[in-house]
Amino acid sequence: MDSMKHNSFLSADLLPSLGASTNQSTKLRKHIVSPFDPRFRAWEMWLVILVIYSAWICPFEFAFITYKKHALFIVDNIVNGFFAIDIILTFFVANVDSHSYILVDNPKKIAMRYLSTWFVFDVCSTAPFKSLSLLFNYKGSQIGFTVLSMLRLWRLRRGSLLFARLEKDIRFNYFWTRCTKLILVTLFAVHYAGCFNYLIADLYPNRRKTWIGAVYPNFKEASLWSRYVTSIYWSVTTLTTTGYGDLHAENPREMLFSVLYVLFNLGFTSYLIGNMTNLVVHWSSHTKTFRDTLRSVSEFASRNQLPPNIHDQMLSHISLDFKSEGLKQEETLNGLRKATRSSIANYLYLHIAQNVYLFQGVSHNFLFQLVSDIDAEYFPPREDVIVQNESHTYLYILVSGAVEFTAYIDGENQIQGKAVVGDAFGEIGVLCYTPQPFTVSTTELSQILRVHKRSLISAMRAHIEDGRIIINNLFMKLRGQQSIAIDAAKKQPDVLLQKWLGGSLKICEGDASDQGKGHKYLQLDDSENIDLELTKSMDSRKDGSSETKRGQEHKIKIAEEEKPNKYIDEKSFSNADVASFKLTYPHCRFKPSKQEPAKPEEKKVTIHLKSEGKYLPKLIILPYSKVELLRLAGEKFGKQSFTVVTNAENVEIDDVDVIRDGEHLLGSSGRINLLKELLSACGKPNTTSASKFQLELYTNGLLDPHSCSSEP
Repeated sequence: MDSMKHNSFLSADLLPSLGASTNQSTKLRKHIVSPFDPRFRAWEMWLVILVIYSAWICPFEFAFITYKKHALFIVDNIVNGFFAIDIILTFFVANVDSHSYILVDNPKKIAMRYLSTWFVFDVCSTAPFKSLSLLFNYKGSQIGFTVLSMLRLWRLRRGSLLFARLEKDIRFNYFWTRCTKLILVTLFAVHYAGCFNYLIADLYPNRRKTWIGAVYPNFKEASLWSRYVTSIYWSVTTLTTTGYGDLHAENPREMLFSVLYVLFNLGFTSYLIGNMTNLVVHWSSHTKTFRDTLRSVSEFASRNQLPPNIHDQMLSHISLDFKSEGLKQEETLNGLRKATRSSIANYLYLHIAQNVYLFQGVSHNFLFQLVSDIDAEYFPPREDVIVQNESHTYLYILVSGAVEFTAYIDGENQIQGKAVVGDAFGEIGVLCYTPQPFTVSTTELSQILRVHKRSLISAMRAHIEDGRIIINNLFMKLRGQQSIAIDAAKKQPDVLLQKWLGGSLKICEGDASDQGKGHKYLQLDDSENIDLELTKSMDSRKDGSSETKRGQEHKIKIAEEEKPNKYIDEKSFSNADVASFKLTYPHCRFKPSKQEPAKPEEKKVTIHLKSEGKYLPKLIILPYSKVELLRLAGEKFGKQSFTVVTNAENVEIDDVDVIRDGEHLLGSSGRINLLKELLSACGKPNTTSASKFQLELYTNGLLDPHSCSSEP
């Protein structure tokens, strides 16, 4: 049995059955030829060459060669012999079923399918009608057999199928393939029209009343080349609607043919111009889009008065995007299936991820899952990859090029270090949920891999042990670069991994070291958020001695973005300057900088008394709770009892977190003023009705017992 593999573009029409592999070998019956066999494809290409010859010679012989003992007569019979062999071969070529898309190798089904479709047309286009005409007329001048020989034009169907296949073949340029097809169609149209128009003149009884006889009365005595060129000249001038007028129709037959030819030209010219215009526009649209984008970016930068460095970054990004459009791996991979994308990513990125310090020691399964979601991107020189204090979203791996780290310190950007090929950056923001500590900018054309935070967390949740290794690698780097004391003996860094599983972490103080310094370690909590606090250690002595000065205080909040952390009390404070960590990367050198403990942000608000105008507004520091705000406002306005606080839009404030710095607030006592007015209207506060009323107010917490001199 013959076997073949159909794993190339040539088998685009073949779909395997369910459960079958796309690269499996298809076993055919004995003496059955596969339509995707390279030898059969070569045979088809040879037949296409013969088709081109037949398409040109058939109308030429029909119009200009009326005798059969010409040298072309032998060539035509040889060509017919090749097509006769192809008819026999077709009975042994497997075909693709149009419903199941499976190769049919049953000889009976193949024969029935061919006999019921193109067999009759193939036989008629191959039959030697010129040789048969000699049996009835030696001179072969009968027009009937000449017309039958025109059936050879049926072979053009093979040329159409060839171009349909070439247009899908990426080995050939689509633009030039389409242009070649349009040029050939135009040449054949001109050739056919010229030959048929000459045939009309040749068969007309009066030579001088023909389009060519009016100019050349003895045109039949002219050479074959002169007559053919004259016919092509008329056909081209008519097709292009030039109409010089030197050659024109002279009799009704020629007029009728000219009318039909002009009507054909209307549709054919539209088809030709439309296709060429579409190809040219498509070819140049990419450059036009690029120019329009550059102009829009420049206008946007000018209109908004952007700094020159930002404007240059925008132009560099657009230019690089235009140059590397063919290298956009993300757009290419998105059209593939997940398994195929994973295999490609594993081949391209696995060896790169293995060399990153963060993934040293992790399993192959973890890396395979992680690299499946990696995106590659090119960055032009002097473009910001990460901006200081932006949100934590991606982990970056430098594949080629170089980047530098800068931090905004003392009012200016200072270079803190550089990274080279194979380094990773952005991991602090992703794993520790802090703003990015540095601005990372490229110094040359760089290719950078991006790992989204969701992909990294998902892989760590699926591979707990590998997640522990990653956290441990991160902590080892923190300890090595900043000497952050984390007592691994008390609690290994793998407890941080439990956060990704839905737990929570908090810092507990361990036993003091030999030097008396307290260490911090991580402890798992049942809550859904994480607080990783590295606070200042105080060495409290039982005899009340002075406190020992410790290292500087840091606090890193690690919490889900959707779920704010509520574990930290009001006394704890966060790090306001993440860059002060000076978390270095491989091959980086950092300048020492003084660390200052961060302070909570203070808001100043102005509070007004809503109901009375004798008090001036008070500027106060916004407390941490609404209860404290009401109490403080009451003290500022002479022991007023405030119950409601509204903003300038008369919207009641329920939480102080929504109050902005510098906002104006209005305080009112609500029902309290009304009740106090009622008490005053009672006359003496020790009356029975007033005393009962005061007692009710006091019971409901609406009256200060010290505000009334009389007892209830």
